[in-house]
Amino acid sequence: MNHTKADETYAAKGVDLSGRNFLKLLDYSTDEILYLIDLAAELKAMKKAGEAHDWLHGKNVVLLFEKTSTRTRCSFEVGAMDLGMGVTYLDPKSSQMGKKESIEDTARVLGRMYDGIEYRGFAQSIVEDLAANAGVPVWNGLTTEFHPTQMIADMLTVREHTGKLAGNKLTFMGDAGNNVGNSLMVVCAKLGIDFCACGPAEQMPDAALVEQCREIAAENGCTITLTEDLDEGLAGTTVVYTDIWVSMGESADLWGERIKLLSPYQVNAAAMAKAAPNAIFMHCLPSFHDLNTTTAVEVNEKFGIAEMEVTDEVFESEKSVVFDEAENRMHSIKAVMYATLK
Repeated sequence: MNHTKADETYAAKGVDLSGRNFLKLLDYSTDEILYLIDLAAELKAMKKAGEAHDWLHGKNVVLLFEKTSTRTRCSFEVGAMDLGMGVTYLDPKSSQMGKKESIEDTARVLGRMYDGIEYRGFAQSIVEDLAANAGVPVWNGLTTEFHPTQMIADMLTVREHTGKLAGNKLTFMGDAGNNVGNSLMVVCAKLGIDFCACGPAEQMPDAALVEQCREIAAENGCTITLTEDLDEGLAGTTVVYTDIWVSMGESADLWGERIKLLSPYQVNAAAMAKAAPNAIFMHCLPSFHDLNTTTAVEVNEKFGIAEMEVTDEVFESEKSVVFDEAENRMHSIKAVMYATLK
């Protein structure tokens, strides 16, 4: 078995994720998260150099997708194949999970056939139930509450473009109570990054999660701030982050309400000017920054808005690192699979 430099470095610190589930970053220590970021960077360098790392040859993983995705699916499939593994993809029409077969029974069946299981879908309780019954590592590809694989990619991207993690300020603009906002608050607290949720009070993270993150942040020398004020939210921030205003699985009827609530928090040139001069722009994608999608056209026809959470000017600017971020999904997901299956 090949071992990476990250394996050697973090083994000395007692970090070993073999056999672990990857459900939410609240379950992981700061060193464990840093190990995954370092490992992702190392695997990225190996792929760029054309160095083979098919160290998990003979293993097989299954991907359960109740919500479709471009980046998550491709990242798991390419990452698994790079590691030498076989991959099975099951969409909602390809499995009886939750319909004719319980989550628990599905987990016990798949756990006997596969070495790892990915789930992307709805309630966090579903992926927790899978993990409790599968007997093999289960990875959260997205739930309503959390999106942990996105966070490893995001933090790798932040470090690549700012040269550090701790000491940055990250401001999430808009619907900060969604799975990405929740997860960013957690990972920032764990890594010593000041986190600010800048948006309407109605769209803030759950109060209990905020308090939990503030306790974690206090241990790591950083802060958690919730504000409706753009000047306060963006002052000194080095990372400006946003997400679409109506998430997958939410009703299209919410567009009118969300546009009214969140338009003041659109990431535009004026908003970026309030941030630090060297600030970068991040977005987990997909993004409605133009009218080149059917959804954007439909929303524009109904509400007269051509750019939503971010303007095309910012999205296409030199400050935007969204496609580096998207690529890093693959390297980070590969790191999660390797670390838990090696």
